Amino acid sequence: MLPVKTNLLPTVSRFFEDDWNNIFDWTNRNFKPTHSTMPSVNIEHEKDFVLIQMAAPGMNKEDIKVELKNNILSISGKSESHNHEEDGKKFSIREFNYSSFHRSFDLNNAGVDDQKIDAHYKDGLLSIRLEKKEEAKEKAPVQIAIK
Repeated sequence: MLPVKTNLLPTVSRFFEDDWNNIFDWTNRNFKPTHSTMPSVNIEHEKDFVLIQMAAPGMNKEDIKVELKNNILSISGKSESHNHEEDGKKFSIREFNYSSFHRSFDLNNAGVDDQKIDAHYKDGLLSIRLEKKEEAKEKAPVQIAIK
């Protein structure tokens, strides 16, 4: 009988070939190395406007800043919360929570009217409506007569 040859190398190489990205999402763009989150955004293009919706739960509208400069729309937020204790009490743990984010969008090709931007924050959702300029609005097709 011939000796059985065992080779551990194929097993080890298959281990490293496994799709670890299905277990751990290393490419999640909503997570930064500083352990702060980047709010998710939906951008909807309608005929007369562009709607940007950003999830920013747990913040107050005073914590959020929306600014347009050189056709770059910047949205940033910063909040901090403390678990306050009553005076004279001792505590073994006191947790602080600081979070911030910053997102920017280039509006050069969107054709929006920078004088007609409306932002609202309610129930953790920031909605920014950007009206399109007349020349940027989608127009109905024009029928051309053939001669």
